[in-house]
Amino acid sequence: MNDKDNANKKIKWNSVPHYTSLAAALTGLFGNSVAITQTDRLSGGDINKAYGLTLNTGDKIFMKANAKDNVAFFTTEAANLQAIASTNTIATPEILCTGTDNGEDVGYSFLLLRYVNNAGRRSDYWDVFAQELAAMHKADMKPDFNNFGFYQDNFIGATEQKNTPTSKWIDFFRNCRLAPQFSKADSYFTTEDRTKITKLLDNLERFLVEPESPSLLHGDLWNGNVMCGSEGKALLIDPACYIGHRETDIALTELFGGFPPAFYDAYRNAFPLQPGYEDRRDLYNLYHLLNHLNLFGPTYLCPVLSIVSEYV
Repeated sequence: MNDKDNANKKIKWNSVPHYTSLAAALTGLFGNSVAITQTDRLSGGDINKAYGLTLNTGDKIFMKANAKDNVAFFTTEAANLQAIASTNTIATPEILCTGTDNGEDVGYSFLLLRYVNNAGRRSDYWDVFAQELAAMHKADMKPDFNNFGFYQDNFIGATEQKNTPTSKWIDFFRNCRLAPQFSKADSYFTTEDRTKITKLLDNLERFLVEPESPSLLHGDLWNGNVMCGSEGKALLIDPACYIGHRETDIALTELFGGFPPAFYDAYRNAFPLQPGYEDRRDLYNLYHLLNHLNLFGPTYLCPVLSIVSEYV
């Protein structure tokens, strides 16, 4: 992908309005007479503060906020939601805008989304979720994306995620996923650990396969990033999108509790996985365990080293 291609992607995907204050954002979106009548602090998430804002127009919006310098959390999230929405396969929240605000005491950045009312799951919730996720994974992203990666870096939690376009999936997973995380976590490892890690990275082709076709991935697909929308169907939030092997999305759904068997049965019926997926699953989840090690500390060291030893 050349610089001109990257510029075109930025024009196409970064079309979300961006405002220099929350007041300007609300006025631009809802008119000059808009006012906030109620602010509710919402729970959930370790990185951003979340609020439900009720307006005198009758609208309710969801606001995520962070330090002003962290506005990239929200501009990249908006671009990721746009990418998923562009496939017309599975629901995402409606993006209203991003912005920054100097505030009274300290500046902050924000993302505004249309508030999602949970209507309760329909009886075939897991079947439909699996089918729609499979449809997203099948979506043809060309000519927008001709390589593995994405047109910009983004974030996995609070960690910057490299998305340098790469022609081969295994090279991308080595250089943009595992290697940066191992480098960040280097202080946790012994000399023996480092020897095993080098051997693993040098021999990824023994364990991984190139996908039958590249897929747009959610990138952080665990049950905390899926909610029930107003139609009773799954709605994807907090993505860390890139083009890659869809097995990584499925693997992560199994890492922290997993989804019901009905989900996996329906997904395989809609889009069968390549033979040997179970042998690759832990290696894909190594990326997320390394990220947790770097974010949350040595609780995750034993699972990381266990997976390294599994493949070396």
